[in-house]
Amino acid sequence: MSGYNYNSAQSPAYPPYPGPTPAYGQPYQPPQGEYATDVKNPYEGDRFKPKKKVNDPIFLILFIAQFLGFAALSGIVLSSWISNGGLGGGLGTSGGQSATDITLNRSTVYLLLLVTAAALLLSSAYLILTRAFTKVIMHITLILSIVLNIGICVYYWITKYYSGAIIFTIIAIFSILSYWGFRSRIPLASLLLQVVMDVSKHHNSVYVVAFIALILQAALSVWFVFTSIAIYAKWTPGSPSCSDSSCSSGKVAGLIFYATFSYLWTSQVIGNVALATLSGGPFGCWYYFGPRSDGQMPKNPTLSAFGRASTFSLGSIAFGSLIVTLLELLRLILQAAQNNANADGHPVEACLACCAACFIGFIENLVEYFNRYAYIEISLYGKPYIAAAKDTWRLFKDRGIDALINDSLVSMTLTWGAYAVGMLSSLFAYLYLRLTDPPYNSGGQYTAPVILFAFLIGIMCSMTMSSAIEAGVSTIFVGLGEDPQVLAIRSPDLFALIAQSYPDVVRGVV
Repeated sequence: MSGYNYNSAQSPAYPPYPGPTPAYGQPYQPPQGEYATDVKNPYEGDRFKPKKKVNDPIFLILFIAQFLGFAALSGIVLSSWISNGGLGGGLGTSGGQSATDITLNRSTVYLLLLVTAAALLLSSAYLILTRAFTKVIMHITLILSIVLNIGICVYYWITKYYSGAIIFTIIAIFSILSYWGFRSRIPLASLLLQVVMDVSKHHNSVYVVAFIALILQAALSVWFVFTSIAIYAKWTPGSPSCSDSSCSSGKVAGLIFYATFSYLWTSQVIGNVALATLSGGPFGCWYYFGPRSDGQMPKNPTLSAFGRASTFSLGSIAFGSLIVTLLELLRLILQAAQNNANADGHPVEACLACCAACFIGFIENLVEYFNRYAYIEISLYGKPYIAAAKDTWRLFKDRGIDALINDSLVSMTLTWGAYAVGMLSSLFAYLYLRLTDPPYNSGGQYTAPVILFAFLIGIMCSMTMSSAIEAGVSTIFVGLGEDPQVLAIRSPDLFALIAQSYPDVVRGVV
């Protein structure tokens, strides 16, 4: 990289949209000039070779205990459900009509299995489209976000739901005003996304890890669906499986809450283990060691990173995942309270619950974003969660939040795709219920939980797939914060655009 300067991004030799990254296969060249004295050992600070110590063991024990509890609960209710033949039901209209009219039955299982398959296909298709039309999809994502906020705002005003209408009017105005700022960052964010996807082409393990995580997520979703249906069947008053006085709606609600908590926490851990595997494996090794063809990359980096993430660092990952899970559950509870207050004609309570849910959702998004960087610190250095969080906060302060917005723009694109998959999955479930009209849902009393299950399955499957790409983008920012000169060698076009837009960011952190 001799003679490299920041302004090269403006010359024809460094177009802002290079497509496949031409720098991927370039051999390593020691930097000269400004960065000649800023070369660090890839293994510095126990990077890639952390101490063999189990971090955050308390949260590791709690995670294993809750998972075993869910497994035990599932075994009890599924054995009862199977002994009763799943309370009848089958696939399609005729199958749905041949079942009990008391509670959820086997026809719902078939429905949600179809939803899981659809979520897998939709998630894969969205990633393919994102790589092929990166810049266009980012523009569409921003526009759709604004349209969605305006649409919700208009709907609430029309339906006279004034508390929600006021809140979403403010959100809609803010999203319109922020559009121009986000739009100017699309060139850099799209180039980041393209670089990560092109690195993935040279490391098939990226997609192997993503698909394994996706399969595990789908399997967990199917297990959760069966367990939830069986809980309804065993303890709903009047159900054929209810044989004693212990059946009650309160018991069903409590067990469904626990099953949902376990599902969300386990789902978070699966996705975050995949993130740590990829950031500490192919993406981190590409950044610090260069392409595999240079011969400097360690052997089997993905397996090594997975070994660290699934053993010594699993407690730390479970710790961070638990925080997000609790916030998500709190938000769901507040949304339920909002819906009940609105249905009972209490607008003040509904407005307060809506404001609280929006605030918790905002905090949840911030924590998820912050945690992603903490997991990268954990995967690279083997740090406990608290230590990783402190170093992540230092990175944010040193680098500036402004530059990291480009990372959040990539995350917004992928997250919006996940919500789209979730909404399409729930729409599919709703249409299936309408067409089959099962007896247990004659009054529409189970439409909401079935649609909620479908939405959770769709969004979890899609976010697990997109987390592989987000891992690469965030790993580049962590590497850039610690060793900016390495990116100048790995991807000069990307480094030039970052240096041009955010010259302070390319200073190395001491």
